[in-house]
Amino acid sequence: MSTVHRWRAFAVLAVAFFMTTVDLTIVNVALPTIGQALHFSETNLQWVVTAYGLTFGGFLLLGGRAADLLGRRRILMLGLAVFTASSLGAALASSDAFLIAMRGVQGLGAAIVLPAALSIVMNMFDEGAERNKALGLWGAIGATGGTLGLLFGGLLTRYAGWEYIFYLNVPVGIAVLLLAPRVVPESKLVGVRRQFDPFGAVTVTGGLMLLVYALSKAPQAGWTATSTLGLLGGAAAALVAFVVIESRVEAPLMPLRIFGSRTLAGANVAGLLMGAGFFGFIFIGTLYMQQVLGYSALQTGAAWVVASSFSMILSAPVQKLVTRFSAGPVLMVGMAMVGGGIVWSTIVPVQAHYWVNLAAPWILVGAGTAFAFIPISIAGLQGVTEHEAGLASGLLNTSQQLGGAIGVAIASTVSATQIKSLTAQGKAGDVALTGGFHWAFWVCGLIALAAVPTTAVLVRRSTATAVPEPTTEPVAARVPVLDAA
Repeated sequence: MSTVHRWRAFAVLAVAFFMTTVDLTIVNVALPTIGQALHFSETNLQWVVTAYGLTFGGFLLLGGRAADLLGRRRILMLGLAVFTASSLGAALASSDAFLIAMRGVQGLGAAIVLPAALSIVMNMFDEGAERNKALGLWGAIGATGGTLGLLFGGLLTRYAGWEYIFYLNVPVGIAVLLLAPRVVPESKLVGVRRQFDPFGAVTVTGGLMLLVYALSKAPQAGWTATSTLGLLGGAAAALVAFVVIESRVEAPLMPLRIFGSRTLAGANVAGLLMGAGFFGFIFIGTLYMQQVLGYSALQTGAAWVVASSFSMILSAPVQKLVTRFSAGPVLMVGMAMVGGGIVWSTIVPVQAHYWVNLAAPWILVGAGTAFAFIPISIAGLQGVTEHEAGLASGLLNTSQQLGGAIGVAIASTVSATQIKSLTAQGKAGDVALTGGFHWAFWVCGLIALAAVPTTAVLVRRSTATAVPEPTTEPVAARVPVLDAA
């Protein structure tokens, strides 16, 4: 493929990726409006968000391996079709149950699209400066998609109606579906028998979905509640069973040897900590702006966009730094910036002004995401054989998704506990809320900062070696064929 064709294909894939990341947050600011329109109960409203995250996080590994085995462009288009059709269904929803169901199907479509798209990007660009440039842009899109979703959600809800949050995906999805066969190359494995691991697929998907569900419900039900402990126990049992199965079957869904790369393992650990710290911060920061400062949904989205714009601005210089110095040192700087910015936010007052009190720490976090997400994306695929690119990308995104669920759950619990304590002490409502959010910021910041020493230990400064191949695998299995059509 020529350079022009590669970047044209990258643009199409980036649009598909952007859609899935925006939909993680675009409904958040529209929840009150949706709740009124479809007569949601208070307990069911959260499922508009949770249903998407549940299937998204649960099916990422399966989607990534399916892309490796069945053809990445083919699986990409299947995921896009599912995502686009379910978006139309969500826009047309006339009941709470139907909207929740469509959001779950949307998450499934996103879980199919994302690892397929990222593995195609990896296979189009050779490891080194050109791939770093592509993955740098990819990381910047990921870092800004969620925050732009808050802005788009506010704009569309206010000026068009909540349905257009979902209608927006339909023409974009159709356009990508029409363009993909023309500009995106297919990658196939030749000379290898397609063997599936149904027991591995069931255990890992079930385990991940139980884990995400348990983490989402824990702040309301309580961490020591029987239901929470039962769900966490079920998730742990399923994931342990998955590891046992993968160590014994002939054609595992996730060959455990992939963790033989210290760089890949380090990138996934950093991705987990980054997701927990950053997405927990976004969640609590949004509550602080709306519940304490009285910001509207539109003002909240605009505030986050100001901060996240620095991620896009810095994406090009960051990928050059990774090419020159490797992912590890850049990632350490990024996580220090993200963690430091979040900890800085622990001093925001009850009566705050955005440009005086919030802008500096918010922008530091936004800039830090470029220094963190981009090297995580690069390190998570470094040294991975091309025929396992879908698996590696699915694993990386699963780490970040699980991290986000864990971070939001912990931050919610910490803030709620402290708010209750301060209220019992007679503190005013805004003071109690701010105090609770301060504690949550501390926790999110320390989680992010924990990635700094982790990165130093796990992510090598030198170029990572390839993940070791089993000696019994046919040579032809290691040679993917790229078709332009």
